[in-house]
Amino acid sequence: MVCATLNPGATTSQINSAIASCPNGQVVFLNAGTYSGLSGIMFNGKGGVTLRGAGADKTFLVFTSGVGCHSLASDVCITAADTNWRGGPSNSANWASGYALGTTNISLSSVTNLKVGSPLILDQLDDPSDTGTVFVCQDPATVPSCSLEGNTTNGQRPNRDQVQIVQVVSCGTVSTAGQACNGTNVTITPGLYMANWSSTKSPGAWWATLPISGSGIEDLSLDHTASTGSFGIEIQNAIDCWVKGVRGIDSGKAHVELQESARISVMDSYFYLTQNAVTQSYGVESLNSSDNLIQNNIIQFIAAPLMMNGSCSGCVIAYNFATNDFFTASTGYVQASTNQHTAGIDMLLYEGNIAPQFYADNFHGTHNLVTVFRNQFIGNDGACYNGAPPYGESACNNNQVAMDIRAYSRFYNLIANVLGQGGTSTGYQSGSAPIYKIGGGNSANGVTVPADSVVAPTLMRWGNYDVVTAAVRWCGNSSNPGWATTCGSTSEVPTGLSKYANSVPATTSLPASFYLSARPAWWPSGKAWPPIGPDVTGGNIAGVGGHAYTTPAQDCYLNVMSGAANGTGSVLTFNASRCYSSASVTLPLPPTGLQAIVN
Repeated sequence: MVCATLNPGATTSQINSAIASCPNGQVVFLNAGTYSGLSGIMFNGKGGVTLRGAGADKTFLVFTSGVGCHSLASDVCITAADTNWRGGPSNSANWASGYALGTTNISLSSVTNLKVGSPLILDQLDDPSDTGTVFVCQDPATVPSCSLEGNTTNGQRPNRDQVQIVQVVSCGTVSTAGQACNGTNVTITPGLYMANWSSTKSPGAWWATLPISGSGIEDLSLDHTASTGSFGIEIQNAIDCWVKGVRGIDSGKAHVELQESARISVMDSYFYLTQNAVTQSYGVESLNSSDNLIQNNIIQFIAAPLMMNGSCSGCVIAYNFATNDFFTASTGYVQASTNQHTAGIDMLLYEGNIAPQFYADNFHGTHNLVTVFRNQFIGNDGACYNGAPPYGESACNNNQVAMDIRAYSRFYNLIANVLGQGGTSTGYQSGSAPIYKIGGGNSANGVTVPADSVVAPTLMRWGNYDVVTAAVRWCGNSSNPGWATTCGSTSEVPTGLSKYANSVPATTSLPASFYLSARPAWWPSGKAWPPIGPDVTGGNIAGVGGHAYTTPAQDCYLNVMSGAANGTGSVLTFNASRCYSSASVTLPLPPTGLQAIVN
């Protein structure tokens, strides 16, 4: 139901007033046309409200400045009414018991202002030294250094980088949504993902008093070119909110930032350019979040399209298409599209993405237990910066790597991916443009992160196709196809580990998806499903043995929006309803089927 309809000429104040007075479950609708001179749309804790336009090619919001979104300048602010952040939690408690993998029952020392249905942030102290297995660390002073720069601004409380955000189901005798807790025994959903929660690491909890839930923005275009806001859309201290069918143009930093939030969907959208094409140039950025779904987006002309800049436990990054990851710091440099960039990142699923490069770096800390399933990482980009103003571009010739998994990125699972580019990729794990770089260190500003000998033996690779091998690699043991010829009699399955060991899979059959139970409703009926993998034949992407088809996001960009194949050119017209069979909000679910792979 529409609670208010506004027309072009409506002011920021009128839009914000309509949001504030809209009843729960209703829509503020913006008619087609241009809304100019906007200075920041603010939800200010208002849950259950959708701000909707007539389509991203019909309703245009043009910003000249942002709003103070709890000190984070943003053009659209969807956040709690109270300020709850790493430097000043609104509420906090000791986490007294309940640390086992999968548990849904925990005990807290206090529950003031905690309510059923609210998100609850759980954390614990970092590891003081290398454990030799799962290792959570961000301090460059660790011997040896586990990061180049530390992690002091990325959402987590200091030196408490492992985080999972859960939802309160009941507490004491209370189990009705919105009721205040009357007991310190708390039932949560989902259960704990990681097996290393421990009373020895001073586990704790913190939460907002008035988190926001059930609000979203959809079907409109946001032009940030003239705005001083750092973020296009900021979602903070939220649960079950969304961004859908949005076109974002030239944001100050990230087009969408997700912070202290869980179960946020960013989907069916198009993000183009930022005001800075070097550092802090992001499409969708996650800081300290859990179970978010970043799905089916087109990201063009942005240095770091899919940035995990803080803990993101149980998040799913799926079926996105990134092109021309424009990076002005280095001529000809292929920039990564998917970055694990800080400490505390664990239990991520990357599925079905098509992008230049996958990168697990060591700038801000360690990462563990990430699964990469049925993606295409090319190891090259359509165009790269060549130094000529304003957007001079030419062929890429630097950092042409499909997958770069650096030191302290442990227990990664690379399954059924299609990797590399013929004529560019020069070796499997060697050469100037290899398919893989594994376990390498880095140096910057007087700090050196050494190479990590634990990365390679904890890495599982199964059923990947790469253009150098020119075959699917089922490299487990001598019973597998191509053991002597393709695999060189070398296993890529970590069967001998004392923890998280994998037995060699008994089959080469794979599920279509690790988080979708069936072909999704938004997937075109005539389109191959799954689109990428060793069991895919006759694919329409050349040079990869027929193992990859374009995805709906890529088809939208190339065929509906008429985007240039190399990702160059001006911002394009976009409307999600013209590209996808069904563009509807779907709450994210934790990836399923991972347990069989990582344990």
